[in-house]
Parts: sequence; C-alpha cells; structure tokens
Amino acid sequence: MNSNNPFFKTKSFKENNETAHDAVVIDYNQTMTVSGTINKSFLMLILLVASASITWIMAYSGQNPMVFTIGGAIVALILVLIAAFKPEYSGWLAPGYAIFEGLFIGGISAIFEVMYPGIVIQAVSCTFVTFIVCFGLYKYQIVKVNERFRSIVVAATLAIATYYLISWLLSLFTSFQPVHYGNSLMSIGISVFVIVIAALNLFLDFDQIEKGVQQKMPKYMEWYGAMGLMITLVWLYIEFLRLLSKLSSRD
Repeated sequence: MNSNNPFFKTKSFKENNETAHDAVVIDYNQTMTVSGTINKSFLMLILLVASASITWIMAYSGQNPMVFTIGGAIVALILVLIAAFKPEYSGWLAPGYAIFEGLFIGGISAIFEVMYPGIVIQAVSCTFVTFIVCFGLYKYQIVKVNERFRSIVVAATLAIATYYLISWLLSLFTSFQPVHYGNSLMSIGISVFVIVIAALNLFLDFDQIEKGVQQKMPKYMEWYGAMGLMITLVWLYIEFLRLLSKLSSRD
C-alpha cells in the first residue's frame, strides 16, 4: 500500500483500513468510492482554477500578486502536512488546499506567461494529455503497479526531492548554480526526467485510490485521495512550465 506520492501516507491508509475491517456492518454510503473521489477531484480543480484567476487577474491589472502567491504556497503546504497526519479532516483541508494552491498557481502562471506568451495553455494541455494517457494505461492494465514499480518510483521521487532541497539551500547561502537552472541540454534533460517521474506518480495515485475503495475505507478518504491526486497534477504542471520555458528561451 505504499505510494510514490509523499502525501499518500501508508500509515494513514493502514489505520483507516483496520477501522473498516473491525466494523461489523459497513454502510456503502459511508465508505470510499471511485466516483466519489472523482467528483471531489473535479470540485478541487474548479476551486483551484477559480482561485488561480485571482492572482492571474492581479498580475495583468498591474498589481503585485507575490504576497498572495507565496502566501498561498506556504498555507497549502501546511494544509498538506496536517492532512497527512490527520486524514479525517480532509473534508475541510482538501478544499482549502485547492484554494490556496490556486493562488500560487495563478501567480506563477502569470509570471511565466509574461515571459513566454502562450506557455500556460501549452503546459495545461501537456498536463491534461499526460493525465489522460496515464489513466488509460492504468485502466486497461497496460501498466501494472507492483512492488518493484512502486519502489523504483518512490526512490526516484525521494532523490528528486532531496536534490531540489539541497540545490535550493546551496543557492540560497552560496554562489552555487544548480545544474537544473538555465536552458542547457543537461537542464532540459533533468526536467524531462522529473516530468516522467511525476507522471509515474499518477499510476501509484490511481492504484492507491482503487485499493482504498476495495478496502472500504471511510468516506472522508475520498477527499484525501483527491487531494493526493491534485498534488501530483500541480507538480506535473509546474514541471511542464519549467521545461517549456527552457525550450522557449533557446529559440
């Protein structure tokens, strides 16, 4: 039951799984379903887009959206951390995450759009196509999630997170220039690799949600699953923005 998405904590799923199995009678209306998770994912997407329009409009009206952009990212991260330890509050935390993450996405997207006109619609399209392709491959079992697949993606994701963290700290306190900065072929290659790993996260997210449904986890886990899926999609979108900006700057 491990997932490559750091948000999907195995402990949380196991605890809720044990609770479900200890029950004598399980009401279907009170357990996690695929359709319920999908509906909540769409609702979160709507909230995120609506919130993103706020900082987007601010940027294009001449106002500085950075306070809302940075603040949104920080609050969204805090909500994710809380949900990871308290999934039973996901019904409130997940919509909140979508709203505050939307502020961040809108501000960042506006910055990239000013620098590279047309890049946002390209990044959104790439993210959408990637999601559809991965969902199709998973649904028709062309790609199957097993322990080896899971462990490889988990290791790669942790390596990326560690690299990003160390690079950020070094660039913050020293004159170190991370390899993934700039538009060199090496930098572009790193971005492509990260996008592939982010896409592979989607398979583990799909698998985690499906297993949660099979194990009749509590209804609030639909929000938890939707939140985890949204985190992966946001990561994928940001990485597409980075890659497309590098390619555009080489023209």
